[in-house]
Amino acid sequence: MPARPSPHGAGMFTIEHEFDATVVTLVDEGQSPLSEDVVVTAFEDEVTLTQYDPRTDQDITIRLSMTQVKDIGAALDLPEGMYSVKRD
Repeated sequence: MPARPSPHGAGMFTIEHEFDATVVTLVDEGQSPLSEDVVVTAFEDEVTLTQYDPRTDQDITIRLSMTQVKDIGAALDLPEGMYSVKRD
C-alpha cells in the first residue's frame, strides 16, 4: 500500500487495528541523527509507548493510564506552568 500524506503535516507513521488494540508506529525520517521508531499501542484501559534502545539492545516500554493520555493531550495546547485538571 503506498503511503498517503498525513492531514496533520509532515511525518510518516503506520496504523494497524488488532484484536485488542490499535498500534501506531511513528517513523523518524529526515536529517540525521534519527531516533528509533516509536510504537504506540492503545488498549481499552492504557496506552504503551515502546522504543528500541540501541545502547542496551532492549525495547523500553512506558505505560500510561487513559487519564495520563488525556492530560498529555491537554498539556500540548497550554503554555509553560503547573496545572490541575478538574475531573467530572
